[in-house]
Amino acid sequence: MLYIERNSEGKIVAVSKRGDKEGTELKSAIDEEILQFLAENGDSDLWVKILSVSDLGIIRILEDLVDLLVAKNLIMYTDLPEDAQEKIRERKKVRQQMGTESLVVDDII
Repeated sequence: MLYIERNSEGKIVAVSKRGDKEGTELKSAIDEEILQFLAENGDSDLWVKILSVSDLGIIRILEDLVDLLVAKNLIMYTDLPEDAQEKIRERKKVRQQMGTESLVVDDII
């Protein structure tokens, strides 16, 4: 989710990860208005940052999917390439060390 700031005409003038200012509005990163704002401003760095925010969620979904497939015996963990196994082990270890804390990237945009 992203925070947007509008001008007096209702047009988006700023997008951020954190809603620090009064009058900011929360929207999905794939909202049509936000995508249009990014297209009009032509800032490729913003596009990359939007994708990066999305990538964090997708990575966790893929980890959960691998766990589910392994638990249901649809794939064997050892069927994954060794590099993939190592990355999954590393991320699980980090999440275990974090405990219940959630990893948040503040104000990435």
